[in-house]
Amino acid sequence: MTDEEIGHLLEKLDLGQKVRLLTGASTWRTHAEPAIGLRALTFSDGPAGVRGEAWDERDTSLVLPSPTALAAAWDDELVAELGGLLAAEARRKGVDVLLAPTLNLHRSPLGGRHFECFSEDPLLTGRTGAALIGGVQSGGVAATAKHFVANDAETDRLTVDVRVDEQTLREVYLAPFEAAVEAGVWAVMSAYNQVNGVTMAAAPLLERPLKSEWGFDGPVLSDWGAVRSLLDTARAAQDLAMPGPDGPWADGLRAAVERGLVPVERIDDKVRRLLRLADRVGALGEPPRVRRPAALPSAAPETASRALLRRAVAAGAVLLRNDGELLPLDPARLRSVAVIGAHAAAVRIQGGGSAEVFPASLVSPLDGIRASLDPTAEVTYAPGLPPGALPRPLDPVRADGPSTRDPVSGEPGVLVRLLNAEGAELHAEHRLSGRIVEPARVAGAETVEIRALIRPRQDGEWTLAVGGWGPLSLSVAGRTVLSGTFPLDSDDPTRVHVAPPYRSVRTALAAGEEVEVVARRGLAPGTGVATILAAAPPPGDAATALAAAVAAARDADAAVVVVGTTEESESEGRDRDTLVLPDGQDALVRAVVRANPRTVVILNAGGPVALPWRAEVPALLLAWFPGQEAGDGLADVLFGRAEPGGRLPTTWGAAEEDVPVLRTRPERGRLPYTEGPYIGYRAWLRSGTPPAHWFGHGLGYTEWTYGAMEAPDEVIAGRPFDVRVRLRNTGRRRGREVVQLYLTGPSSAGEPAVRRLAGYAAVVADPEEDVVAVVRVEGRATERWSVERHRRETVPGELLLHGGRSAGDLPLSAVITASAPPERSAGTATESALR
Repeated sequence: MTDEEIGHLLEKLDLGQKVRLLTGASTWRTHAEPAIGLRALTFSDGPAGVRGEAWDERDTSLVLPSPTALAAAWDDELVAELGGLLAAEARRKGVDVLLAPTLNLHRSPLGGRHFECFSEDPLLTGRTGAALIGGVQSGGVAATAKHFVANDAETDRLTVDVRVDEQTLREVYLAPFEAAVEAGVWAVMSAYNQVNGVTMAAAPLLERPLKSEWGFDGPVLSDWGAVRSLLDTARAAQDLAMPGPDGPWADGLRAAVERGLVPVERIDDKVRRLLRLADRVGALGEPPRVRRPAALPSAAPETASRALLRRAVAAGAVLLRNDGELLPLDPARLRSVAVIGAHAAAVRIQGGGSAEVFPASLVSPLDGIRASLDPTAEVTYAPGLPPGALPRPLDPVRADGPSTRDPVSGEPGVLVRLLNAEGAELHAEHRLSGRIVEPARVAGAETVEIRALIRPRQDGEWTLAVGGWGPLSLSVAGRTVLSGTFPLDSDDPTRVHVAPPYRSVRTALAAGEEVEVVARRGLAPGTGVATILAAAPPPGDAATALAAAVAAARDADAAVVVVGTTEESESEGRDRDTLVLPDGQDALVRAVVRANPRTVVILNAGGPVALPWRAEVPALLLAWFPGQEAGDGLADVLFGRAEPGGRLPTTWGAAEEDVPVLRTRPERGRLPYTEGPYIGYRAWLRSGTPPAHWFGHGLGYTEWTYGAMEAPDEVIAGRPFDVRVRLRNTGRRRGREVVQLYLTGPSSAGEPAVRRLAGYAAVVADPEEDVVAVVRVEGRATERWSVERHRRETVPGELLLHGGRSAGDLPLSAVITASAPPERSAGTATESALR
């Protein structure tokens, strides 16, 4: 549909109809407008899977590896293919707009939501995000670049005021969003936080650079609940307030326009952008277009989808260390393997928070290893640590939890009932888990009840808990063990609606004796509806669990230890307090390595963790949060069916105290980015302290020798150029190498020259085969942002080009000279890069 046609539709709407369109109709939908053939748009969270409108464990989704794992692949084609898979999932679930990708940066390794972001580098983040956007939108589903901008930590995320200088903002934090606009993204989400004293929903940055300079022509939608005022946000380039139907715009925007406080032209622009999005996803037409069917022939079959997800696990897995070439393990030489660590059996496939989805199936590392070695080798499992003391939602498949069944149907799971003020049942349904984020909506319901028959697997003091806000109670065998009213103390949407706090009590239970447990939560207005029934087994003996793991490792031909972060240490809504692995896992790794020198350690984490034992471990593999096909994909890497294809998208420090940029907590509401553009590897280079593992690092299963680098002697600043790097596979098997280019200079006055990623390309070669990597360096790499003139400009002079396999391993170098474009004199701006 042309802009002129959209303009004609706009003319058919009166002010009331226009304003109504600019606030959501519900949590996940916009308003329809039959007068112009506009149906409602449906949104869904989706960085690692498409949940759809309902938060229901019975409505399953494919689960991709976390965005950190996608960026670790350094593979635009793979990411685009995964974007296409997300689009197929969105169409299957009737979703028009996917709330992904997240383009914020890994400024500090303590950032609690980094698993949902790609990397610490703006170029890698921008390219990966652009690839995902292309894949999603090729399927007719809108991608959403979020969270615009500087939303790089979780502490006080709703209100924190990020103070950042103009050059850093432009060259670092805005750069991935500019790449998204260049890739044609159809929607952008404004963030909760403030930047330099202005909340992002009202920030001038939404107009310039996003719309006026970069030419973004779609709508800016708010993060959920981020529009908290009327006039400043309505006058800004914010276009859609989500969710609805209530909110500042719904309450007062029409009156503000009628009183002349908000220009009607601003309203028209907002609606026009929303209609343009609707047209792109097929929601606009006259007569209204038929909604997409639940499944389309283009949707990938389950087997093909699972194969792609399995391949993605290996592609993003980063082999950090492989002394003595322990990996890959040869299955023909193994008779016994010890698999150790709770994460081996209960792997974290995704991060916690609003983007969680429910897989139909899950392959744990233990499952994958057993399947790969059956029937030639014996696989023994030992958790190595006692069960966690923190309650987890009731789940019939949890090995350390009680068996759980619905007291009415007898099926595994729980019974959920909605009760009225007199306690009469209004609605009842069987659910598979004790975590009920969104109970059914029933008029007159005032209480949510979760009822289950649990059969403990061991005697002792169990911890039982109910999660939620307001009036809560918990009873065991008809006896009330917890009761009270717990007022809402947070306005963070994730804490209110997704992950409310637990209220716990300990009670004695006997192994094998079934008992009924009932949790109730009163539905107080404004406190959300999420209700959780959770349990934790009695504390185990740490020494006994460790001894069993050591014995299993000692008796095996090889040991695989899987360690990682927990929901408490890495999740949306809070930053991390430490990089140390929780629950004694460091001691477990050391004990197993001492018992068996043929030990592989797998890290199951979304971001960096401290590795005090890294020099003691012969093989160290980073799995990230690897998605539902975790076990099979990791087994492919362990046993050599696939090469670990990943390279680090984020620098990993040797110790927390060495990390040059660590702070995530604001003071007096402000978080100053005093380090300027020096985050990640750039900060490490400036500090002079080497990290444990550099950005870009990753080992494969072959060896590479770098030869010559061919670069032009002179380039025109602001224009792209190609660099050719010759290398040879000198190992014994076919492999893939990611060739990385870094550029030092041009420097601004008073600023040290520190190299930054300028381009990368992957090559594949057989043993003893020579290959050439052609790396494109984009024109803006030779420009810098001028604070004085508020634009990119040429800084003529010599640039040092470095080539190699990580930010800290660059054997090749060349000097090139950057000159101003012929039609411009030296020192003038090159404005074409802004378009």
